[in-house]
Amino acid sequence: MEAGDGRIGVEAGSRRVRLFTVAVLVLLTLVTGVLIGRTTAPAEAAPTPSSTSAEAGFARDMQAHHNQAVEMAILIRDRSDDDELRLLALDIITAQSQQAGQMYAWLTAWNLPQTSSDPPMAWMSQPTLDGSMTGMDHGGGAMASTEMPGMASSEDVQRLRDADGVEAERIFLELMIAHHRGGMDMAEALLARSDNALIAPLAQSIVTLQQKEIDYMTKLLAERS
Repeated sequence: MEAGDGRIGVEAGSRRVRLFTVAVLVLLTLVTGVLIGRTTAPAEAAPTPSSTSAEAGFARDMQAHHNQAVEMAILIRDRSDDDELRLLALDIITAQSQQAGQMYAWLTAWNLPQTSSDPPMAWMSQPTLDGSMTGMDHGGGAMASTEMPGMASSEDVQRLRDADGVEAERIFLELMIAHHRGGMDMAEALLARSDNALIAPLAQSIVTLQQKEIDYMTKLLAERS
């Protein structure tokens, strides 16, 4: 075997180890979220959201939204050597995997299916708590019921998968900033429609944390312009 082939083999082996380690972390964090969700699930006497409620729709859609964020964070951790960015990606992986686990557990506790025949974002047709908006986003503008805001296209994810180094970092930051903004839109829309004691605090924490991460990612992206 040539020396270059040896280095390639070592790098490939190291990449597989890193991916396996992150996969285990995602699984453990997801399980932790499920356990937290079960322990915080309401008693049987507490009101239970219906399958077509804003709470149930948000829990389903936000799981899918979080899962894509985790996927992109895993990709950049394997494509960048920047310590700041890799730590940010790890934070996204752990926080969003845990939150996804919580929402999965709540749907289970409510005896509601994890999927629905309704299109994504159909819950946006639910009226707001103050009755001022119906079928509108939190800002009053129409939102397509078949699209989750901020989701990266399959082509965009493939661009990230094919890139490396600084190029991959730029792509990740651009995609994740848009993704976080979309997640905030969804969380704020839920808050306008629900004061559920479980879902509402989680939605508010998403708004708070992701705005902080957007500010940080904007700074990191400017450094790579």
